[in-house]
Amino acid sequence: MSLITLLDGGLSRELENCGAELRQPEWSALALMEKPEAVLEAHRNFVRAGAEIVTSNSYALVPFHIGEERFERDAQRLAALSGTLAREAADANSGGKVRVAGSIPPLFGSYRPDLFEAGQALSLLAPLVEGLSPHVDFWLVETISSLIEARTIHAALLPTDMPVWLAFTLEDKIHDMVRLRSGESVAEAAQLAADCGADALLFNCSAPEVMEEALRVASKILTDHKTEIPLGAYANAFVEAKDDAPLVANETITPVRKELTPELYRDFARAWVAAGATLVGGCCGIGPAHIAALKDL
Repeated sequence: MSLITLLDGGLSRELENCGAELRQPEWSALALMEKPEAVLEAHRNFVRAGAEIVTSNSYALVPFHIGEERFERDAQRLAALSGTLAREAADANSGGKVRVAGSIPPLFGSYRPDLFEAGQALSLLAPLVEGLSPHVDFWLVETISSLIEARTIHAALLPTDMPVWLAFTLEDKIHDMVRLRSGESVAEAAQLAADCGADALLFNCSAPEVMEEALRVASKILTDHKTEIPLGAYANAFVEAKDDAPLVANETITPVRKELTPELYRDFARAWVAAGATLVGGCCGIGPAHIAALKDL
């Protein structure tokens, strides 16, 4: 049986629990600006719960959330602060056992493959990479909605000589096949990860119910191509959108599922491990109690 590495959970809701305000459009970036001590405490809470990887609070450091002017002025400084806080929490009393993932967010908004502009991506990426690089162990490209987004960002990060993990977000319902939010298939995403030499392939910020099938599809593709890439999943706890309406991730504070207890989440994660996952954690709405419940995996 493969060794399981435990990721942290969703930072934004834990920031609220630590006394930070959570609002749109700034989202989790607001805590970096107004209450960085809450960011440090949130990271520490996940480490105490058993997380072996903490992820920098850089997800909302994009113009979509903090505005063009503030991004131009403060993005690099805030990215460096997010890396510093994550590193402090990781290094405290861990003996070097906790690593720091540098979060590379959707540069034009979550769940919006239609907004991705490859020509503008590099200029938005540059201050994040510059600020985070001294503090992180690898890159976690999160909530990728399309193949072109993954291909563009992965290529841009290669010159940093740090490992690059790709994490794709999925449609929350399985129809004929499990798909990215662009409509492209998980099989295509797995093939891209293999072709570009990604250091890990994960699925995140989607309903826990769709993760197992995505992992099985990805595992088969990688096996067929004799490519060994660690697989992982970290789901969100968002309430399911009604009447097939798209989930709006950037404009409101989406409610979370009350029934998704730590024990139920652990049951989902056990199925992910059986499907091939060796990297397991949580996304939006998954807190330290959920991560603590995963430790027995």
